Amino acid sequence: MSTQITTAFVQQYKSNLLILAQQKGSRLRNSVRVESMTGTAAYFDRLGATAAVLRTTRHGDTPLVDSPHSRRRVSTAPYEWADLIDKADKVRMLIEPTSDYALNAANAMGRAMDDVLIAAASGLAYTGVDGSGTQAITLQVAASATNLTLVKILTTKEYLDEGEIDGDDRYMVVSPKMMTSLLGTTEVKSADYNSIKALVQGQLDTFLGFKFITTNRLAANSTANGHLALAYQRRGLVLAIGEDVRTEIGPRADKSYSTQVFVAMDIGATRIEDAAVVEIDCIGG
Repeated sequence: MSTQITTAFVQQYKSNLLILAQQKGSRLRNSVRVESMTGTAAYFDRLGATAAVLRTTRHGDTPLVDSPHSRRRVSTAPYEWADLIDKADKVRMLIEPTSDYALNAANAMGRAMDDVLIAAASGLAYTGVDGSGTQAITLQVAASATNLTLVKILTTKEYLDEGEIDGDDRYMVVSPKMMTSLLGTTEVKSADYNSIKALVQGQLDTFLGFKFITTNRLAANSTANGHLALAYQRRGLVLAIGEDVRTEIGPRADKSYSTQVFVAMDIGATRIEDAAVVEIDCIGG
């Protein structure tokens, strides 16, 4: 059984099991394309842009336009979580903890889901017919200034616009420190200041066409105390789900019939369109 369960015994005089502060579930799942898949790997075929051919003569040959095809591979991996609750513990406790354990486990799964998406956004994408090739991220905003600045956001927007990426469903994933730094790097007299202030205070969540998502799970960059922010359009990232989050709660005969809370999922992710994902280097972010 959990060695920490005794902290919730009746002498604490609590009527509820306290779940400590944590990110509750996934913050990124609803911002990306979600696809179901079977097996351990799936392939997503991509169709590139073509150009129309100007007809210059009458009764000329019909032009043949070869449409460029490519593909991306995504592999899933299983994630599991389990804990035991002894019957004797239940007797000594003021409440039934099982549902809180399940909630705690679901929160852990959601955070793991975000970690997978963040890694896929910046990491290698697997290409080719059999998925044996690799493609690194192509759009990066360099660490030309400390933290996240208005200039970096504008540069990111420019990259997406130049790639003809849809203006709808654009997201920017940042750390709390990056969000706060926007106020420090924008002059009070700036026309954007009031919008940024409202963004930091949580009064709005969209700025310059990006819906902002704040998280503490961003990958560290090469500098001390720095992190990599991410921006993307929904179609740029794919979350592949082999098995969605599944919860099983029941007695374990091999553990003196203690109640086991078991949660599992099988997921993977990939950057499906390079022009739709931007990595932003934020020193001290």
